[in-house]
Amino acid sequence: MRGALIAGCGLALFNAGFVSAQQSGLSPGYDHFYNLEYDEALADFRASVQQHPEDPNAWNHIAHALLYRAMYRSGALESELVTGSNPFLHRDKVTIAAPDDSEFHQAVDKAIELSEARLQENPNDPLALGALGVAYGVRGNYNFLVRKAWADALHDATDARNAEKHLCQIAPENVDARMIPAVYDYVMGSLPIGYRIIGFIAGYHGSRIRGIEALETVAKDGKANRADAEILLAAIYRREHRPAEAVPLLEDLVQRFPRNYLLRFEIVQMESDAGKKDQALAEIAQIRELERGGAPGFTTLAPEKIDYLEGNFLFWNDDLNEALVHMKRAVAKAHELDLNTALLSWMRLGQIYDLEGHHAAAVAAYRKAIAMAPRSDVGKESRGYIAKPYRIKNATDPRKNSTEPQPEGSVAKARQQ
Repeated sequence: MRGALIAGCGLALFNAGFVSAQQSGLSPGYDHFYNLEYDEALADFRASVQQHPEDPNAWNHIAHALLYRAMYRSGALESELVTGSNPFLHRDKVTIAAPDDSEFHQAVDKAIELSEARLQENPNDPLALGALGVAYGVRGNYNFLVRKAWADALHDATDARNAEKHLCQIAPENVDARMIPAVYDYVMGSLPIGYRIIGFIAGYHGSRIRGIEALETVAKDGKANRADAEILLAAIYRREHRPAEAVPLLEDLVQRFPRNYLLRFEIVQMESDAGKKDQALAEIAQIRELERGGAPGFTTLAPEKIDYLEGNFLFWNDDLNEALVHMKRAVAKAHELDLNTALLSWMRLGQIYDLEGHHAAAVAAYRKAIAMAPRSDVGKESRGYIAKPYRIKNATDPRKNSTEPQPEGSVAKARQQ
């Protein structure tokens, strides 16, 4: 998902991801894109560039798909990237293959070049303004996710916002153009206080509330960017402790993009956050049925990833025995999972062992997580549990130094990763 696909503007699916399709209607390429079929999407987008080499949006689409394929492969599209207690700036780098990296930069540079050439002839060219905003947004996403260059990402995000705000001024009826400024507002308004002060001094301003309201307008009245806005809002609602409002958005997206299993994963998380255990378990059962039945889009879904999903849910709902069964299944094929899921599976397995009083077994699991990614947040957290066994923290503990989401009440109502 683009955020949850996306999963996902200083938030990775969005992660500093100020991205937007900006196409009229949903092309076959973007139908593949929203259904996590990035190879097929890229084939369509590359063919489009061959047919329309002077269209900056055609180049943007290639860059967009290359970046999100890298995010998908690393497990960076679930909404957990924007809902935990870690600030937006503390995410691990996304790895992108060298040939994809080269093609990405070629595509972004070409989109900017073509857009600026059109704007030299007509400073109010709506297509060029929209394409330029998207190009800067996608590059900002790259700078944040791949390079971890926050200053460069912020500069690109500001350029993206400026281009789209200009478009809003000359075409106020264009609801889709409001999305990038909305995401900018939300991200700038959500950064840690120190970064907000620095940003304010440098002339960067934002408002969480204003950003959410604008995204709600795009999700309701937008055309090209309606799906993007719904995906972003779902992740934001979870981060804002409003999971019940995210479920209808996700259900609408599932109807339009039924091959995207991550949307159903997100529904599980939202139902769980809302304390609706039965609904969450029913959704997990449906995901398993779709995977076992070979439903389109679910044939590449590893059963062990579902085991992590269910085990994690059971962990937070105090069913440690069943959670242990599922986590053991998940780590049994950890080498076949994306890095994000594999890391969390090993750490969660260690936490379960600790809660059951088996610290030696827990240490072995933590060491597996550390070995996979020693510099990651999960690796660092796991290292801490070797010396000090994991214990459930009380409901008022902000967990500021943990990759665990902050509970909202009891353990059973804790927010999921």
